Amino acid sequence: MKSALSISQIKQKALEVGFHKVGIASVNELGSDTERLQAWLNKGYQADLRWMANPKRQNLKLVMPEVESIICVALNYYTLHQHSENSEIGKISRYGWGRDYHKVMHQKLKALSNWLQEQEKEILTRYYADTGPVPEKPLAQQAGLGWIAKNGNLITREYGSWVFLGEVLTNLELTSDRPHAQHCGSCTRCLEACPTNAIVEPFVVDANFCIAYHTIENRNPELPEYIKSNLKGWVAGCDICQDVCPWNERFAQKTNIDDFQPYPGNVTPKLTELAEISQQDWDKQFPASALRRIKPEMLRRNACANL
Repeated sequence: MKSALSISQIKQKALEVGFHKVGIASVNELGSDTERLQAWLNKGYQADLRWMANPKRQNLKLVMPEVESIICVALNYYTLHQHSENSEIGKISRYGWGRDYHKVMHQKLKALSNWLQEQEKEILTRYYADTGPVPEKPLAQQAGLGWIAKNGNLITREYGSWVFLGEVLTNLELTSDRPHAQHCGSCTRCLEACPTNAIVEPFVVDANFCIAYHTIENRNPELPEYIKSNLKGWVAGCDICQDVCPWNERFAQKTNIDDFQPYPGNVTPKLTELAEISQQDWDKQFPASALRRIKPEMLRRNACANL
């Protein structure tokens, strides 16, 4: 739908709500990205991530029939804490150190969506933050927020890849931003650093070999031997390919979101304690945390594999 509401007004409101970056993408600009997704699925690189094959990911009209534009936003979550190289300490991915990012993102997305609907009664919205069949990274690149890197993450000039992504789907007809250019160049640090060679070629990650996939999504009692022997302390996710990225080394900056500061014990948890963590201790250590997706028995399994 046409509206008197300007793009500058929408972007200003997104920044006021607390997002660090905002851009606009059109629902009609994902042709080549859907082809790449299908090729990735055809090779079985999704492992058990069955939701990646949801047809809605390749056609946003199935998600919201009225959608014309997507307001893409990013939130910086980087803190100054660093991973320990002590072999007795477990490593947790930065994204899981503090409050569940879904809760933080959804609060801000809801505020932006409600504001839009208050402007004109005909405006429709639907929002997501890693919770629906929405191709977040391709949309973010189309909206000019950053580019999809060789390790599959989205990199922004201002914050590196330490950002959470969100989207507001709307029936507003908005002029798209210019897609972001790719700036990985000839760098292959992420490919070379991955201990399991999960980045099978530039821009293509095979989840079957990804430490993050296995520590978070693999529900089996035992991890594959090629994962166990290469964990390097990781018990929840893996930041190796991000830690070595030159863009992250140069441009990461501390977030202003207090909720992303680490909960006590999440930066330097002892592997011996995680190997015996109880349901009660798990509840206490990971309140309102994205890490609640990793059940106590999975944490014990991951810690024991490291030990």
